[in-house]
Amino acid sequence: MKLLGVEKEDNNLYSEWKLTYRVGWTQICNAAMLIYQYTDDVEIIVGDANGKSEVKVNKAEEILSLEEMGYLTIRGMSEIIKVPVMITFYNQSDLVRVIVICTTDEFKEADYKLFNLSMCQYMDSAELAMYR
Repeated sequence: MKLLGVEKEDNNLYSEWKLTYRVGWTQICNAAMLIYQYTDDVEIIVGDANGKSEVKVNKAEEILSLEEMGYLTIRGMSEIIKVPVMITFYNQSDLVRVIVICTTDEFKEADYKLFNLSMCQYMDSAELAMYR
């Protein structure tokens, strides 16, 4: 996965990532399952052009049975990077948007190189999980 850019607005870092290939709903759900396992206070939101809704999930495997939509957002406190994160995957697309809250020194500035070093392995792991 490639970091396309990162910008700071208020107390958040907004970034866009490009997947190696366009992905479908099954791949998105596989990535969300992995992220779910390492995130506290998880919320999952699915939606499309007609609206969005929060989905109640009690265990990671339930994500695979979600109705196909235009996007899936997973957010919560990451146990891996130790900050609140929100990741949005778009169905039939190669675009992923990520918001990280600037709560640690590691995530204080929108520096492309430093942000990429901090997030790249995390995002690559999510992409690899798509193909399990």
